Amino acid sequence: MTTPAKLYGRELSAYDEVDVDELLSKLSQEELTMLAKEVDPDDNFLPPSQRNNYACEKDPTGPLNRKKLIEHINKQALETPDRPEVKPYVPGVIRGKKWIPPPPPEKVRDAEEQITIDLGDEYEQALTSATQEEIIDLAAILGFHSMMNQDQYHASLLNKGQPVGLGWDGITKATKPKVYPMDPPNDTDPEETIKRVQENDPKLTDLNWNNIKNISDEKFEKLFEGLKSNTHLEVLCLVNVGLTDRTAQLLADALRANSTLRVVNVETNFISPPGVVQLVAALLTTTSVEEFRASNQRSQVLGNKIEMEITSLVEQNPTLLRLGLHLEYSDARHRVASHLQRNIDRNCRMQKRARASLSLRLPRSRPSGAGVDADLLVTPPSVEEKTPTREPAKTVITETVHGSIVVEAKSPDTDISSGLQEDNFPSADSNNPDPA
Repeated sequence: MTTPAKLYGRELSAYDEVDVDELLSKLSQEELTMLAKEVDPDDNFLPPSQRNNYACEKDPTGPLNRKKLIEHINKQALETPDRPEVKPYVPGVIRGKKWIPPPPPEKVRDAEEQITIDLGDEYEQALTSATQEEIIDLAAILGFHSMMNQDQYHASLLNKGQPVGLGWDGITKATKPKVYPMDPPNDTDPEETIKRVQENDPKLTDLNWNNIKNISDEKFEKLFEGLKSNTHLEVLCLVNVGLTDRTAQLLADALRANSTLRVVNVETNFISPPGVVQLVAALLTTTSVEEFRASNQRSQVLGNKIEMEITSLVEQNPTLLRLGLHLEYSDARHRVASHLQRNIDRNCRMQKRARASLSLRLPRSRPSGAGVDADLLVTPPSVEEKTPTREPAKTVITETVHGSIVVEAKSPDTDISSGLQEDNFPSADSNNPDPA
């Protein structure tokens, strides 16, 4: 049983009704000063002048002059004599006790001892008589990269011989970087391609407007209006062409009406996160788009709400196999990757069933009749050829750096992959319809 705390012989509850302000008003200045010296309030909201005890009561004799103060300090330092040394300094003579490091422990001494390995007379003789170039080549083969510089390592791998003047202590000289020619500009004529899209040209299956500058909104409107009735275009690449939310809305309307596009790439534009959501939502209406890329837009970070909306839309899409978007949250990346993998597996199963049904529909050769030589029967080439048997599709799941997940399904006649690109946005190639 604990006894109640008391102050001056009375319990603390007896002081609850005491007015502290009234007691402080009755104290004199000296009593307040004494009370302030004894009490140290631990309150961060009080200024330091009220929390700390100020014991200096002397009035300043004049204003502070910083220049004169520094001159006075320098004068005192020059006039004050140095302390005499107990033992004068003599070059080469140690004054006092010399510090000797303690001996290392036994475990450290055992680890520092060199380990001798008996390689045999044959190997020892070969290493002893080997030249420096041969030892460098051996080090490169064994992977001892720290024993040689860059030029020695690459010369050993390419079997070019060691550079002159570079031994174990050689220094790699700076080499000029290789100059690669710049990619030629995109020579696609927007007016001509718009006309071909509107006329539903069967030869136009790949439209590439990558890196074409100063495309007006009227041209985008004509292109997207023609896409609604086009039935032959399969790849649409609009990388770095200045797409905005207004033109992205027109593209979303065109995707809802089109049923033949398989790849849509709108990377490196000025589409806001809500505009990206509208494009992903438009993919639910069409059942043909297998790859959609929209990374590196005006806003690098989509946000948790937008990423969750995109994730829910992707999970409702049964045909999307590849998505190129920068998703920051791991939950969204994992859910999207899992759904894309399920779509790939379903697609592989459908292709396998289609091949199996095709093999069942092919005609089979009939057995030869009795008394008739089989060599005399003439069968069509389609029957003589055996139905090609193909290995089932193999699904390979690999995880790349920076948290990006790449899911690939590989089969002998198809190469379908799906993935999420994380922190590294591919550069748009004007001649390549698929910059990734």
